[in-house]
Amino acid sequence: MYTPAFFAASPETVDELLSGLRAADLVTTTEDGLAATFLPLLFDPDHGGEHGALLGHVARANDHWRRPAIGEALVIVHGVDGYVTPSWYASKAEHGRVVPTWNYVTAHIYGELIVHDDIAWVEDVVRRLTDRHEAGREHPWSADDAPADYFAGQLRAIVGVEVRITRIEAKAKLSQNRPAADIEGVIAGAARDGARAHADAVEAARPEGKR
Repeated sequence: MYTPAFFAASPETVDELLSGLRAADLVTTTEDGLAATFLPLLFDPDHGGEHGALLGHVARANDHWRRPAIGEALVIVHGVDGYVTPSWYASKAEHGRVVPTWNYVTAHIYGELIVHDDIAWVEDVVRRLTDRHEAGREHPWSADDAPADYFAGQLRAIVGVEVRITRIEAKAKLSQNRPAADIEGVIAGAARDGARAHADAVEAARPEGKR
């Protein structure tokens, strides 16, 4: 991943991306070319190896899992992102030498893809994913709310996938390279547009010398 020094993601940013992971793009190289699937995933730091693993599932009917991966698998994780108009920059009024850009946080996670066609493994991951995303709801749904035979049938229709992480490349492009006044303009402009998460991310990434 092309990552200028300004935009190198901190370990804290990487931890936040992984702990907050909801779904991501799984990409593998196969004998037939590239294959990609967007799927729900959770990060387990204690599973797999030194760097942990990403756990999830795909539809059995999706032949991605049947096509052996050649080399590393890639999982593309997306964090906050947003358009930046030159109109937000103080520099626009000073000299006009500004152009639009896009702010974003992303990680490319590489690892070994392992398929788990095992009903117990799949059920454990489904329950963990469900519990995570139902947490905080007034009436959280549980897998046990569904009829047992129906739930068992649904489990047979999916296959587990695991990516044992070998390395992570992460980037947080959040206007850190701009002058302090321009960064302030991005924060204010994004907030006015209702993009609070974008504004907060730019504020959090602002270099100490530009506060």
